[in-house]
Amino acid sequence: MTSRKYGVDHGLRKDLVHKKISGVCAGIARHFDLPTFGVRAATVVLGFMMPVATVVAYFVAALLMPNRY
Repeated sequence: MTSRKYGVDHGLRKDLVHKKISGVCAGIARHFDLPTFGVRAATVVLGFMMPVATVVAYFVAALLMPNRY
């Protein structure tokens, strides 16, 4: 059984407190306990490598992921 630092985790959600654009990268970083800067940097690198797929995936995630707050 895994324990979380912040109580019960209800899945992948956008983090609106630490957001830069829509909170997708911050929500992914919080869910997987990764540094937010690393997730944002990986998104930018993927954006240069596969721009259309990255923009579409980010837009879909921003629409489908529920808000944390």
